Amino acid sequence: MARQKVLVVGGGFGGVKAALELAEDNRFNVTLVSDKPTFQYFPTLCRTATGGLTEQSQVPLDTMFANRPVDVVLDKVTKLDKKAHTLTAASGKTYTYDILILALGVVTNYFGIKGLAEYSYGIKSIEDITRFKDHIHQQLTDTRKPDLHYVVVGGGPTGIELAGALPSYLHRIMKNHGVNGRSVHVDLVEGAPRLLPRMPKSTSRKVQKRLRNLGVHLHLGKPVQGASADGLMVGGKPIQSHTIIWTAGMANNPFFAENGFSFGPRGKVAVNVYLQNDDNIYVIGDNANT
Repeated sequence: MARQKVLVVGGGFGGVKAALELAEDNRFNVTLVSDKPTFQYFPTLCRTATGGLTEQSQVPLDTMFANRPVDVVLDKVTKLDKKAHTLTAASGKTYTYDILILALGVVTNYFGIKGLAEYSYGIKSIEDITRFKDHIHQQLTDTRKPDLHYVVVGGGPTGIELAGALPSYLHRIMKNHGVNGRSVHVDLVEGAPRLLPRMPKSTSRKVQKRLRNLGVHLHLGKPVQGASADGLMVGGKPIQSHTIIWTAGMANNPFFAENGFSFGPRGKVAVNVYLQNDDNIYVIGDNANT
């Protein structure tokens, strides 16, 4: 009996786990398509952004699948033809499948706020982190002093962890650059009236107290209204900064809207209890409405 051709798209948690499991079943030939050559471990990205090793946040996919019967392909899928059972990629190549598993992950969402895409930094990928760290070091080299404010936007777990780690990290690299005796101002902006708005109020209070003790200035219940090369507009008032770090919003991968998928609440792809969107198409991970 011929093996079924399984095409897994996405090299994150969902895609890697699915490919590893299915590779153990001799009914399937498994191909993994990813637009990055590495699996990125998101829980440690914040640590990497504040001085940790890059290696703790990523593992080459070739290493992960070195002894597994999985073909790993580096490409970015763009177009799905459900009738022909094919995916077209940015390289111009076409990939065929019997079963398709989509685990593309999410993308940064700026909620249409003017200037954020151009003037903010992210820490949601190794590429984002490299750009952020290069900026900090270059700024200290050029000006011989810290930024007026280092502004973190987003009062969720990522924003909180980054804001809490930044003061000590900045002091450490300032010392390495010979920039001593300067104070550092770290601001954390959250549009909701408290940090971690989905968690108990007691947790929010403890976190807020801890951050204040670390010297982080909190701006709570104040929406971000725009960003420019010179700062951030928050609640009608400007914060002068050349270092704005956006951790606040995520949106579903645009591939799904561009290829006519149906959606449930929160912009997630509609699936049944088996994570199927169609007879032979499965949508898993952050993409699925589960």
